[in-house]
Amino acid sequence: MPLLCKIRMFKPLLTAVALASVLLCASIAVAQNVTPASPQPESVQRFIGMFSDPDVQRFLQQQSQTAKTAAEPPLETRNADPSFSEFTMRFRAHASSLLGAIQSFPQETMRGGAVLERDIQANGGTRPIFLVAAFVAVGLAAQWLFWWISAGWRSWMARAPFATVRERVIALTARLLWAACYVLSFGLGSIGFFLMFQWPPVIREVVVGYLFAIVVFRLASALFEVFLAPNAEEEGRFRVVPITRDAADHWTKRLGYLIGWYAFGWVTIRLLGTLGFSVPARQLVAYALGLVLLVIGIEAVWRRPSRLSAGQASRIGLRARNWLWTVYFVAVWLLWVVGAMKLFWIAVVCAALPGAIALTKASVDNILRSSAAEEDGHKRGTVVSVIVERGIRAALIVGAIVLLADALGIRLTQMTMQDSPALRLVRGLLSAGIILLGLDLAWNVVKVLIDRKLGDTEAVLEVGSERERRRTRLRTLLPILRNFLMILFVAIAIMMALSSLGVEIGPLIAGAGVVGVAIGFGAQTVVKDVISGMFYLLDDAFRVGEYIQSGSYKGTVESFSLRSIKLRHHRGAVYIVPFSELGAVQNMSRDWVIEKMTITITYDSDIEKARKIIKKIGLELFEDPEFKPTTIEPLKMQGIDSLGDSGLLLRMKVMTLPGQQFTLKRRALRMIHEAFNENGIKLAVPTVQVSGGKDDAVAAAAQQTLAAHNAAAAANPA
Repeated sequence: MPLLCKIRMFKPLLTAVALASVLLCASIAVAQNVTPASPQPESVQRFIGMFSDPDVQRFLQQQSQTAKTAAEPPLETRNADPSFSEFTMRFRAHASSLLGAIQSFPQETMRGGAVLERDIQANGGTRPIFLVAAFVAVGLAAQWLFWWISAGWRSWMARAPFATVRERVIALTARLLWAACYVLSFGLGSIGFFLMFQWPPVIREVVVGYLFAIVVFRLASALFEVFLAPNAEEEGRFRVVPITRDAADHWTKRLGYLIGWYAFGWVTIRLLGTLGFSVPARQLVAYALGLVLLVIGIEAVWRRPSRLSAGQASRIGLRARNWLWTVYFVAVWLLWVVGAMKLFWIAVVCAALPGAIALTKASVDNILRSSAAEEDGHKRGTVVSVIVERGIRAALIVGAIVLLADALGIRLTQMTMQDSPALRLVRGLLSAGIILLGLDLAWNVVKVLIDRKLGDTEAVLEVGSERERRRTRLRTLLPILRNFLMILFVAIAIMMALSSLGVEIGPLIAGAGVVGVAIGFGAQTVVKDVISGMFYLLDDAFRVGEYIQSGSYKGTVESFSLRSIKLRHHRGAVYIVPFSELGAVQNMSRDWVIEKMTITITYDSDIEKARKIIKKIGLELFEDPEFKPTTIEPLKMQGIDSLGDSGLLLRMKVMTLPGQQFTLKRRALRMIHEAFNENGIKLAVPTVQVSGGKDDAVAAAAQQTLAAHNAAAAANPA
């Protein structure tokens, strides 16, 4: 910080001598190659050392960029959409700068080498490559020490089970933490130990940069070892990504090489800037290093295993797919080289995003799979799986949207009058995509919660209990709540998406209200049905599974919609009745029911004996394990109900849970019939007595008259 303060004090001077300093460094390098180096004054050495400091160079670059920005025309005068000719001129200028970089690269290399050599001489002549090797050895020693200390940790991880979701999550977390600590020990032993000493600025940048690249490479390799686990079958480990062993071994190596080489190239390009290389020269080196990434990617595609997982199939042959990927990689590299960065990022995102989403879904399902669900033959999503899967998917898509917005020069949160209609549309679509992703995550979480609650209410509990009544009420209300929330989420998503597209939703909502009123007048019956249904549910008039009767409609409640109820008659017919037509509802499935029975015995039967027999049968049924849970009060005789034409009419009653009275009634009547027969109590039957007398002659005369009439009718058919 003190150095930067001094620089700001001499800002005009530094701006004037920046070019002179570069020329001075070049002349020094040439002089060192031509003539023996002569001793330089101490002030000149301090001046040169100041310009070789990375902080000073970054400050000068910022000042140069600020001056360039100030010299640019205002935003209103610049054309955001260049023409084809302007794009061609840009490509020509880019190619020309690369050709110039090829010609000037030897001189820039000599100049950068001179800067580096100066710090090497100030460091006693020790080359950075030897320092990197030495401190890599120190890091490996620290890593070995951590390996030795964590022997118990590694032993526990080797024995960790993976049967349940909790065990898998704990084991994977422990392995990830161990891998991070393992690489961190190397980083602390190498970079940390190196920074404990004072080094010249350029030497410090070179050594720390390449040590950092090695740390990134080792960290990526360790993470791929955890997630892909190429030796999972031998070591009893769990493979997060559900692929075969050959594929896991193949991609663990190739992906590690890709990330390691990318880190090496990124550090190299930054160091070239520190050494004073021009932007075209650094781009030239970057494209050359990118060729290695291209070769690694093509080799990984062509030598990959033919099947990534069991049961995978494709309509396109393996060779054709390999050629398609090769063409894609070459096209992406060419887009990068020619400077078409917008098309470059669009091509990268369009290819990487679907694969990342599919890989994430498969990995989350593999980690959070439940063995019990597999045994049942079906898989039911959990809240955790939905949050993790949908959350990661939303994060990937949002990240892709932000990346594309940055590549295309679109500010998602700002809109200016200079924006073209196409730009506003693209901004609105990207913002709407983010909104829809958030609402999709919220809806899936709510849906899974409701579905799991419905799944928990599938098992029938004790008939008539409070838990059973609560279960039936939940099965009635939860589907309606799910439909209502779905409509609510869809409406919110549409309104927010339209708002992000620049549509004024205030007038739209007002217009929708007016249209809603008009529709309400035209569809009064439908509105009446919906409102009536809401009040029926608020009154808890009926639930799914209950038997109700309303007018001529009766049956078991099967399901609801927003405007009607579905009743299943006990003979199989289905009634779909609008709520407004139900009227008074007779619910036959609440709390308890009293079933009354009558039986007729002869006038000469012993009534007291019959009463005792009926009471005894009622107590036997009350103690019967089949009827005891459903019987509230035992069967008993209420007395003589009436004096019938054929005998005495006895009335009985029993109180049971709703729907259970019919089975008990049939059993009770059968037992009473058997007991009455055994005890000599006769059941009365209707009888008719016919006696003879004068009426016999009248009947015979009438019969003769009828026969004569039939004979006359047969003789005269006309």
